[in-house]
Amino acid sequence: MNPSTIPIVLIEDNEPYARALEKFFNLPGSAIDCRAIYGSSEQALVEIPKNPPAVALVDINLPGQNGMECIAQLKELYPQLVCLVLTMYEEDHLIFDALRAGACGYLLKRTPPAEIADAIQVARDGGSPMSPHIARQVVGFFHRSPPPKPDHSLTAREQQVLDLLIDGKAYKEIAHDLGVSIDTVRTHVRKVYDKLHIHSRTEIILKFGKKGR
Repeated sequence: MNPSTIPIVLIEDNEPYARALEKFFNLPGSAIDCRAIYGSSEQALVEIPKNPPAVALVDINLPGQNGMECIAQLKELYPQLVCLVLTMYEEDHLIFDALRAGACGYLLKRTPPAEIADAIQVARDGGSPMSPHIARQVVGFFHRSPPPKPDHSLTAREQQVLDLLIDGKAYKEIAHDLGVSIDTVRTHVRKVYDKLHIHSRTEIILKFGKKGR
């Protein structure tokens, strides 16, 4: 292996797609060295510590743990590991969840292999590559017209739920902390979202940041 090549792994359960990329990356003269393909987050988390790569390309829709959970755990274990999402999904909430989990870029699977290879090098060098459509969505999120003035008249219980959402608590944990059912938590969350004119936990974090900041 050329010492200047970039060692990568693919965390992808679509084996034909992964093998096609592996074949392209490992062509003679390539700057990319695809060391392994892992079909699940669980397999990747077991195998990667044995020979950590420089870059991991991670699909979102994986069997078992999803790609966001995988990225979060990998970044906790290996803060220097560069994680790039490579997926067919382009919904806003998935993009922001992936970036919050620790991904430095977000590519769609329709991206030509040569452009994926270029993106790997950009990411390794400190950049944040994104497919053009994804980059436009991210920019568009911050350029949207200000929403109607939110109704901040939350009840005491709704404020408790909001604080726990900001802390990153799951619905089950919120239910336990407040001594209520998960269905009751869902009802409170819907009311919080309606009053604040938001649609997801990601928007809560973007709007309010972490509690205590």
